[in-house]
Amino acid sequence: MKNYKNTLNLPKTNFPIKNNFINQELNIISYWSLQKIYKKIRESKKKKKTFILHDGPLYANGNIHIGHAVNKIIKDIIIKSKGLEGFDAPFVPGWDCHGLPIELKVEEIYKKKKLSNSEFRDKCRIYVNKQISNQKKTFIRLGILADWENPYLTMDFNIEANIILAFKKIINSGYLKNGKKPIYWCINCQSSLSDAEIEYHNKKTLGIYVLFNFLKNNEILNKFNIKIEKKISLIIWTTTPWTLASNKAIAIHPDGIYQIIKILNKYLILSKNTVNSIINLLNIKNFKILSEFKGIELQSYYLKHPFMNYNIPIILSNHIDLNTGSGIVHIAPSHGLEDYIIGKKYSLDLSTQINKKGYYILGTHSLLDKKFIFDVDKILLKILKNKKKFLFEQKIFHKYPYCWRHKTKVIYRITKQWFIKLNKTIRNNILKNINQVKWLPNWGKTHIENMIKTRPDWCISRQRIWGVPMTLFVNKKTFKIHPLNNKIIDNIVEIIKKKGIQAWWDLDKKLILGNDSRNYFKINDVLDVWFDSGTTYYTVINKRKEFKNNNIDLYVEGSDQYRGWFMSSIITSNIIKGIAPYKEVLVHGFTVDNKKQKMSKSIGNIINPLNIIKKFSCDVLRLWVAYTDYTNEIIVSDISLQNSSKIYKKIRNTIRFLLSNLNDFNPNKDSLKFEKMLILDLWALNYTIKIQKKIKKAYNQYNFNKVVKYLINFCSVKMGAFYFDIIKDRQYTNKKNSISRKSCQTAMYHIIESLVRWISPILSFTSNEIWNYLPGKRSKFIFTEEWYNKLIIYKSKILDDKFWNEIIKIKNKINKKIENLRIKKKIGSTLEANIEIYANNKLIKYLKKFKNELNYLFIISNIKLFILDKINKINNFKIFINISKEKKCNRCWHYTNNISKISKYIGICNRCIINLFGLGENRKFI
Repeated sequence: MKNYKNTLNLPKTNFPIKNNFINQELNIISYWSLQKIYKKIRESKKKKKTFILHDGPLYANGNIHIGHAVNKIIKDIIIKSKGLEGFDAPFVPGWDCHGLPIELKVEEIYKKKKLSNSEFRDKCRIYVNKQISNQKKTFIRLGILADWENPYLTMDFNIEANIILAFKKIINSGYLKNGKKPIYWCINCQSSLSDAEIEYHNKKTLGIYVLFNFLKNNEILNKFNIKIEKKISLIIWTTTPWTLASNKAIAIHPDGIYQIIKILNKYLILSKNTVNSIINLLNIKNFKILSEFKGIELQSYYLKHPFMNYNIPIILSNHIDLNTGSGIVHIAPSHGLEDYIIGKKYSLDLSTQINKKGYYILGTHSLLDKKFIFDVDKILLKILKNKKKFLFEQKIFHKYPYCWRHKTKVIYRITKQWFIKLNKTIRNNILKNINQVKWLPNWGKTHIENMIKTRPDWCISRQRIWGVPMTLFVNKKTFKIHPLNNKIIDNIVEIIKKKGIQAWWDLDKKLILGNDSRNYFKINDVLDVWFDSGTTYYTVINKRKEFKNNNIDLYVEGSDQYRGWFMSSIITSNIIKGIAPYKEVLVHGFTVDNKKQKMSKSIGNIINPLNIIKKFSCDVLRLWVAYTDYTNEIIVSDISLQNSSKIYKKIRNTIRFLLSNLNDFNPNKDSLKFEKMLILDLWALNYTIKIQKKIKKAYNQYNFNKVVKYLINFCSVKMGAFYFDIIKDRQYTNKKNSISRKSCQTAMYHIIESLVRWISPILSFTSNEIWNYLPGKRSKFIFTEEWYNKLIIYKSKILDDKFWNEIIKIKNKINKKIENLRIKKKIGSTLEANIEIYANNKLIKYLKKFKNELNYLFIISNIKLFILDKINKINNFKIFINISKEKKCNRCWHYTNNISKISKYIGICNRCIINLFGLGENRKFI
């Protein structure tokens, strides 16, 4: 028996089935860097319509974790897909460089050295540059293509100067104000915090019921005609006992119904709605109601403070919840926002007894002086019990604000600060512009609307060292900003452009103000870092040439940025420009571990993406990001990564099959016109272009999960299990230069030209690798390309989708039956099978269109068709399989009765003889 293997057109390629991905990816990164790929992409997109995805500045502190990788990979996929769409989509990465966490790190590093503030800022700048360098290397390793040579850093002198110019615009708008107000205060930071720097944790808290006695008890007894000689007390309930030392009033609801009741030989005032809950807490069955009245009747009466040496008024407030506690609230205006608002209304004392470290100041109370506020619960209980002002204590669980950096409890503390006013006018403008933005997912719109409606004025001043200074000169008497502020800031900005922010602290105010300097002092506060990042649409996008002063199309960040970057950006943009800074906002969930805990450095459950790359490859990590539903929490697990690895292998196998069968194909010489191609190949191209339209739509909708699903179905089902399976016979056994072979090669060439583009935003390294294996002349980089546009839908009745879906069903049913026989070891190959199909007249007519090529469609040796009138539906058919008793061709492996016995053609069938020694067989359909 002759060996005809050398006569077959067997696939051949150097494209490895399993590459050495670590070296391969590192080599590609080096090549990209050497070739300055980002610059080449920009050159190729000149004069194209611009798409701006503004990179939210990453904080320049510590190594990146998997959450950062997810964020940057999503952005990179979007940028690359927009390039395919024909946009010029520059991507400038950014870093947030100022702020407390960096200060803390530098303090930790240099704790044994006494540094001046100037030296400290220099050390912060050095530290930040080192952090950026490390983070940048990791992002480059992730295949992120960006302007890494020219990122934006909020500590760049020009950007620092631009931040101050943005600050000037806020001042000129009239929305900057100065005043004392309770704000979030971190005892560890010893600084004010913004809402974005607060996170909430469930905490076990002491709740206590405290008694306040009337200053003139007889007046109350007479008012309500109560004939007793006992004192009447109001009950308050608080979960922050430490604020009692700052109590300045008691608030009741003017329209609330209150009762005087007798319990435990005490006479107490509380809201009618809370009586039952309190007697249940005290486990008392008997009580007596002495009087009932509206809260307004107690207005202007005075009470004795339970343990401080002063008296306090009863005031009215509609914000009182009559169903919580006792329906009566103690007011500490220096330690609560609502308390502060009502305190200003009634001109209450706004001073605080708590210093910046969280300790009571000297002179507060002999037992509280210099004590830490979170350590005084037992002391306060002792004081109240000794004074007989204690009623009941309980432990409750509730959400409490914590500093997101230190994970420690924060307090409201009144301090003198600078605020951006959020009055009704600016809130309405922001809400109006929120409606002009496309929020993805769409519930994000409601989320940020609610935040804007309820958030307080924005405290933008910080009492720190490392930050952009609030370049203000303020009158010592009136505390008003210097009238020549605009001119002063413009002069300072020019100095900062050359010397950086240190220039402000080095500045001699006499050089700026002259003789007027004695009337003014220099503000040494720095701006909240959220102001730095929240103005980058102005300080970066409106200033860099590549953005051409266009508006930003898209922000992409995690869900925590509703109260962070999205919030600060839309507030400042509405004040400065009167519009939202973005057209679309895409939000992804947090990365969480298997226990669904958010990944954070403080918990210690972060995953370094480089460790994933070492095990799976960067493209598998990128595929995992794309395949994950990022709109919810993103669970990182070995199982999900292994699943992505399997998907990657299927896609790579598809690519390798295509490349190996195009090893002798020259698209310029060998490509066929569509009208000369076989029907099956035209179907494959029609299907390809339809999938391309769906993939393009999914990319434009940022639905990468759907893109991956289309890829899986295309590679594994429609191509791998159907089309490729069928064309192997024709590709391998037909005459090398025959129309039938060139037809399927032409189809495969168009398919791979499409497929390599589909995967390029996600599988960047693999697409780069493929690009160099593709036949024909082409540009250096896949990323300068656009969607493949050389495909058209070829119309034909036999190319109808419904018909081909039916064909696939029949083929799957045949394969299943043959597989069952194979499992039972009754058959080896599908080519051993002879098939009989019984179907209705309509289906038989469809199948007969393939004429004598039908067996190639089902990859069997022989097939017979029978009409069965009783079968009425097109999808209702019967299949019978018989094992062929004919001989096997040594070349094509088909079973036939026309095997040659002539020595020259010994052991092969007539078809193979024609393909080897004749003109080649003529195929039209399959």
